[in-house]
Amino acid sequence: MLADETALRGALGRPAGASSDFDLNPAILLPPGRVLRPAAVLVAVRLGEVSQVILTKRASHLAHHPGQIAFPGGKVEAGDASPDAAALREAEEEVGLRPDCVEVIGRLPSHETVTGFQVTPVLAVIRNPVTLIPQESEVAEVFSVPLAHVLDVGRFRVEKRLWRGEWRRYYVVPFGPYYIWGATARILRGLADRVAG
Repeated sequence: MLADETALRGALGRPAGASSDFDLNPAILLPPGRVLRPAAVLVAVRLGEVSQVILTKRASHLAHHPGQIAFPGGKVEAGDASPDAAALREAEEEVGLRPDCVEVIGRLPSHETVTGFQVTPVLAVIRNPVTLIPQESEVAEVFSVPLAHVLDVGRFRVEKRLWRGEWRRYYVVPFGPYYIWGATARILRGLADRVAG
């Protein structure tokens, strides 16, 4: 087993609570009894000498998070047996990552988004060679970021912007031309914290 896989499996064994787009914004009051829509994303790692995390740039015309950097994923549909199944289905639809090339090794804590989704991040390693091709109606680009980059807590910073009339703070972990922020950066920060132990 490669050291990166050992580190990821070790992180899964460490306790961690759910996260939220509101983590850094304690003054924002969330309505009690709100109903969140279930979603799942695949945090897929291609292991190797330089292990990589697979990310996408969402198409600019999408209703939710257009143009943003995201993991492959989407809503959990009625026909999905589990969040894992939903994440694998979405990854195949969006970037051509076949389920038989992937081994799910666990789930990361759920994450609530400002758009009303309860996201289950499914952590997986890519076992077989695969060519990733973006599905043009949903994905503008598929790319990878070194795992070491997003597991380095020192590469994360907190930024802020106005959202619905209020300043909202959020994590960012930029890489080259890619501005990784919001839910994606928050999920990665949670993983980095657990790997750091």
